[in-house]
Amino acid sequence: MTTLQIACTYDGESFVPLKRFTAICDKQFVIGETYILTEHQQRSQATHNHYFACIHDAWANLPEAEGERFPTPEHLRRFALIKAGYHDSHTLTCSSKAEALRLAAFIRPVDEFSVVVVRDATVTRYSAKSQSMRAMGKQVFAESKTAVLAVLDEMIGVKPGAVEREAGRAA
Repeated sequence: MTTLQIACTYDGESFVPLKRFTAICDKQFVIGETYILTEHQQRSQATHNHYFACIHDAWANLPEAEGERFPTPEHLRRFALIKAGYHDSHTLTCSSKAEALRLAAFIRPVDEFSVVVVRDATVTRYSAKSQSMRAMGKQVFAESKTAVLAVLDEMIGVKPGAVEREAGRAA
């Protein structure tokens, strides 16, 4: 489901859609009906860029054994999101452990970024939540950024906050 976003101006008495949104409002809304307005705070591009610089630097500093596991910074970011709890999961119960292993082997290639875990006869596939500006607001992005960077600090074996402080310094 797509969320409808309408930019409005508050005139002291009511919220008035910007002109480019009036046609959409005429199609979507009924005059006299009540609608819930939710504020959406946009995160800054600087914060967004800093986050991705941190991920790239952490990826470049992974221990050699982890390097093969994460061929790109994007693989590392999505793994860290999952580990930090910013994921969706789907669990399937199979009739045996052997069947669970076969199912896991089948679903692993469907999404190269997902994490598939087999426990006894149960298979769980974890997919990282999207951090796009559209999907994740300012507050949740800030929380996920902090959690992901903590995971990366731990993975590369540095003090908490080091990845964030050192991002972009090495050249």
